Amino acid sequence: MLRMLLFLGTNLAIVIVLSISMRLLGIDSMLEQQGGGLNLNGLLIFSAVFGMGGSLISLAISKWMAKKSMGVRLIETPATKQEQWLVSTVEMQAREAGIDMPELGIFDSPQPNAFATGMNKNSALVAVSSGLLNNMTQDEVEAVLGHEISHVANGDMVTLSLIQGVVNTFVIFFSRVIGHLLDRVVFKVERGHGPGYWIGIIFVQMILSVLASMIVMWFSRRREFKADSGGAYLAGRQKMIAALRRLQHVSNPQPLPDEMAAFGISGGIANGFKRLFISHPPLEERITALENNLD
Repeated sequence: MLRMLLFLGTNLAIVIVLSISMRLLGIDSMLEQQGGGLNLNGLLIFSAVFGMGGSLISLAISKWMAKKSMGVRLIETPATKQEQWLVSTVEMQAREAGIDMPELGIFDSPQPNAFATGMNKNSALVAVSSGLLNNMTQDEVEAVLGHEISHVANGDMVTLSLIQGVVNTFVIFFSRVIGHLLDRVVFKVERGHGPGYWIGIIFVQMILSVLASMIVMWFSRRREFKADSGGAYLAGRQKMIAALRRLQHVSNPQPLPDEMAAFGISGGIANGFKRLFISHPPLEERITALENNLD
């Protein structure tokens, strides 16, 4: 419950800040000045600020959100041999991948999982679950760490945030354009906003958001294959395959929060149409890709 409230509260704060910014910049009045017409330039600016702004702000605070929502305990001074091994392994992999040492932490969860996040690949966060450390061999943990380091080195957090921002921009823009057309053509509203406009915002935006989500998730699944390949390079192909096979035997896997899910090691299970909305390809497909030396 605390995790959900924190996530909702943060996004509400982002919307409030952006709304105030729109008024201070006078973009709201720009849209109204057109009366019966539609200021497409102003609308595009409005859409881009909200679409890109929300996505980039979420990326900027992603490390803070991850630490708070997941209860990540940073390893600042290794206290055990296991923590010493984790730090030395991540240091070696980061050096091999050509990035700075990320912050490294552990979060309490019985499920084997891990994630990477951060706005800058040279100032990232990698965290592993207690369940991963307790249920996987050292070789398998090494592969998982390599997978997450590859996400960081590939700049996947920034890439997906930009993609999300772009599709958000178009969702906001076209939902309002369609709403405006509904007003003028169907409801014969000559000036201002009538019922068609609000129908466009509510229902058309919902439909377009579903389509946009499919696009973002497709990119996310492609990045998972690349991260698996990177993990195989850093830790060894057989270790990466073994780690993925271990995940196949996890019963009732618990997904990460939405803001970290795309950069975790394990995704949910979905069949049929639902597969279009998952951030990770099925584990068997990822294993096959590694066995065939595919990305």
